[in-house]
Amino acid sequence: MRMIWHARQHKFVFPRPALVVGVLNVTPDSFSDGGKYFSPEMAVEHAIEMVEQGADLLDVGGESTRPNATPVDEREELRRVIPVLEKLAGRVKAPLSIDTQKPGVARAALQAGASIVNDIAANRESDEMWRIVADVGAGYVCMHMQGTPQTMQSNPFYADVVKDVDAFFTDRLARLAGTGIAADQVVLDVGIGFGKTVEHNLTLLGALGHFAKFDRPLFLGVSRKSFIGKLLGSDVAERLPAALACACWALKAGVQIIRTHDVAATTQALRMTEAILAQNK
Repeated sequence: MRMIWHARQHKFVFPRPALVVGVLNVTPDSFSDGGKYFSPEMAVEHAIEMVEQGADLLDVGGESTRPNATPVDEREELRRVIPVLEKLAGRVKAPLSIDTQKPGVARAALQAGASIVNDIAANRESDEMWRIVADVGAGYVCMHMQGTPQTMQSNPFYADVVKDVDAFFTDRLARLAGTGIAADQVVLDVGIGFGKTVEHNLTLLGALGHFAKFDRPLFLGVSRKSFIGKLLGSDVAERLPAALACACWALKAGVQIIRTHDVAATTQALRMTEAILAQNK
């Protein structure tokens, strides 16, 4: 099925090889690599390395969204991400995404060179973020989350997690259109790990093909997430094989965009999976 994703001056036409999104956490406390790339210089160096490894996009975040993470005020988040975005905008051709819940950070990031807003808080009621996205024609990652990072893992419950996420996407696509965001600016993320138990995550992974009904590209982040550790007993540094299995499964199920900390390994796994699928159509 042919789909287009517009993100300001960037245009992605699907079907095409899956897009690989490199994660760049400019934080001291992210669950996986917090503090490792906290300085702008180290962050930029790592971002360039990820592009060389095959990253098609870079997702820059200045606030940890792990369960029970301590919120960061807007001024501090801006201090972390804007220098990195400004430096990257002049050095890489890969589109830049800002991973933020704050409209003010999104606005400043778009001014600094970002083209995409990755919004874990698409469950918001305010339309301020959406109007910022609409005003500049940015790409928008609409992610499902139950609660907030501070509450999302406090006994998450769904009568039917697939139906609930389906209903959320239906509602949000209508609300986004109502604020001036075109359908071709939006990609959908089921939000693995965001207000879900291990069983919820596995159910959603198994049902990814269901969400093709929305005729929008699907975005997935499973890299190093805690549900892998809970299921397999592995710590953060040992979760790459399981994350690659999820990424390849997702690709076969119709997901077009994979977010990862491990760009080289993920790119290689996806390209091999694509080769097998192409040979066996």
